[in-house]
Amino acid sequence: MSITRHDLKYYLDTAQELAAQVAENSERIDRECQIPTELAAEMADKGFFRLLLPRRLGGAELDHPDFLRILEIFAEADGSTAWTLNQNNVWSTNSVRLSDRTALEIWSDQRAVVTNGPPTPSAVAVPVEGGYKLSGRWFFSSGSSHASWIAALAPVRPAGKQPTGGENLRVLLLPKTEVDFVPGTWEVSGLRGTSSFGFEINDVFVPSDRTYEQNGEPIDDGPLYRIPRTLLFSSGFSTVALGIAGASLKASIDLSGTRTQARVSGLMQEQKTTQRLIGEAEAIQRSARAFLQQSASSVWESAYKGEILTTEQRINLRLASTHGIRQAARVVDTAYEMVGSGSIFPTNPIHRRFQDIHVITQHIQGRSTHYETAGQFFLGLEPEGNF
Repeated sequence: MSITRHDLKYYLDTAQELAAQVAENSERIDRECQIPTELAAEMADKGFFRLLLPRRLGGAELDHPDFLRILEIFAEADGSTAWTLNQNNVWSTNSVRLSDRTALEIWSDQRAVVTNGPPTPSAVAVPVEGGYKLSGRWFFSSGSSHASWIAALAPVRPAGKQPTGGENLRVLLLPKTEVDFVPGTWEVSGLRGTSSFGFEINDVFVPSDRTYEQNGEPIDDGPLYRIPRTLLFSSGFSTVALGIAGASLKASIDLSGTRTQARVSGLMQEQKTTQRLIGEAEAIQRSARAFLQQSASSVWESAYKGEILTTEQRINLRLASTHGIRQAARVVDTAYEMVGSGSIFPTNPIHRRFQDIHVITQHIQGRSTHYETAGQFFLGLEPEGNF
């Protein structure tokens, strides 16, 4: 496998170039529910679905703070594109739970992308000689339009045995051509361009070496792979949310310099109410972003040094991630309401971002119950939840 090495400047500069193309295609991305094929291919060819993949597999293996910088660039251009970048890149860190032979089978192709989705109760992996027979339905497979492989999480259960809820969970990988995507399963109001369709599998054989336990130990000890996967996902999605908020705020500032409000004299930017709302929104967005960056940097510093992450570090990043998503929604809501009736039209630059951010708040990473987990810890109780 031929491996081309790039420095961080390449990725930052190229991210700006690609993000400009994404912004130009944002309406198309939303309308067609996917990143255009030619643009997704260019992103893949330039290494943007391999940012967290180990170097030994041809990936960039970027430092996590640098990855978040790149993610924010795309988020300001289009939320759906940034969302799939985070989803597909973070998932690629699971490559360290596979044998080198299997990992190379998948990622030797420069355009390889693995998508996944949570299982429904119908999902089951039945043990057979040499592997498993996989059946069921899965949803929310972000990036399915440009993916080449599917990762399906399923409980392992012998044929004919009734589910107990305590089965061993296993991730099974198979080429995209071996699954059937379900039309109409991504008719949503926001993040439409993520192509997060559902898929079905009917009694397909998956060899054992293309499977691993969901929480199996990584065989690579690099700093990226010492960070819990859920925190990689949460901090990335929070970065996307805050990028959307920043772009919405900028759009509202730009519009306030050209628009007036009905029955009010003067431009919007001249109104005290507008000035106060902008000031408050800037403070909310910047403080939430700073908290996220501080918490993510602390986790990265310890992981880089090979130190075991403390519960407090993990809780802080969980809290900062959820808080970032919830506060980003506040900022976008402020921009949406401030611009008035113009915001309800798809041609308005805030309209799609308003739809996107309210889909993000419904994601498991944005659940307000994560505040309870943090509260339990700060109260000296045993925290419950995933962190």
